[in-house]
Amino acid sequence: MTRRVTALRKHMADEGIDAVVFTSYHNINYYSDFLYTAFGRNYALVITADDHVTVSANIDAGQPWRRSFGDNLVYTDWQRDNFQHAIATVLDRGRVRGGRLGVEDDHIPPMLRGQLADLLPGFDIVDVSAATMRQRMIKSAEEIALIKHGARIADIGGAAVVEAIGHGVPEYEVALAGTQAMVREIARTFPDAELRDTWVWFQSGVNTDGAHNWPTSRQVCAGDILSLNCFPMIAGYYTALERTLFFGEPGAEHLHPWKVNTAVHERGLELIRPGAVCGDIAHELNAIYETENLLARRTFGYGHSFGVLSHYYGREAGLELREDIDTVLEPGMVVSMEPMITIPEGLPGAGGYREHDILVVTEDGAENITGFPYGPEHNIIGA
Repeated sequence: MTRRVTALRKHMADEGIDAVVFTSYHNINYYSDFLYTAFGRNYALVITADDHVTVSANIDAGQPWRRSFGDNLVYTDWQRDNFQHAIATVLDRGRVRGGRLGVEDDHIPPMLRGQLADLLPGFDIVDVSAATMRQRMIKSAEEIALIKHGARIADIGGAAVVEAIGHGVPEYEVALAGTQAMVREIARTFPDAELRDTWVWFQSGVNTDGAHNWPTSRQVCAGDILSLNCFPMIAGYYTALERTLFFGEPGAEHLHPWKVNTAVHERGLELIRPGAVCGDIAHELNAIYETENLLARRTFGYGHSFGVLSHYYGREAGLELREDIDTVLEPGMVVSMEPMITIPEGLPGAGGYREHDILVVTEDGAENITGFPYGPEHNIIGA
């Protein structure tokens, strides 16, 4: 935390920024280790050259202080503008009464931005979201160690999911098995961590068509295409394991797109290395799909950065493997390779096909930290 805040303060000094007010889950967590639960209330982290203060709602009592690196100020909801008043109090206490105030324009609601501008007329409000994203993109040794544990725990969840699959078993029951296995392993590995936000998306049949489809009561049937998606969350850090499976022997109409997607995945793993450009990786993998007449079935980019993010917060948009991203991969970056194609219901081979590994970019290549096997040789489960 000291390293992160020191790097932020250097950026502030270089850009003439006198204070920063973070409001996002990801940056408050990244710079303070506190992950808030909003429930309709505002939270903040105020950083100046000398102060580091989380601002939290009274409903959370002392928990934000216990979880924060630095100080904490609690505000009540007895008056509507108390959150803004708390921020002004922190700045005034630190004798920061004017200058340039950094906020996250990609997150802060326009109404709140306007309220801060009215409350703090001596400040010129500027955006710091791009700069903080760049800092988060390069992982420290501590972050990489945590992410490796997450990948290991995701593999444990995947094994529990496969064990739970059976004819007539509802999707949600399979998902519960994976979630419970991961939460228990997180508790064993990190006994002082909050146990929250770990989840599984297990999908079958038509429900596999989207990457973010939640489990339902649909029961697994013979011949189903299946999608295994395990997401252990540790201290705000997201890791993932995603695999295509079949319950029973797939026909040729399913095997072909599955094998093509596996080939794209394998080539993508080879392309992740220092010096590679995100957009170039996407273009090369597009060519494989195009040769097989499947490019139109691709659903999203080929991968993204890992770190402080979840399904409801955070995104390092500058490190996605998409055609429009020109970021060059560097050692210390952590990215996924996760090609996906979807064939719509009613067409031969219908369903969603996705494989997902996590790679740590090193000085001379990349380390794949996902161990769960992929492809038809491993993931056809007997019906």
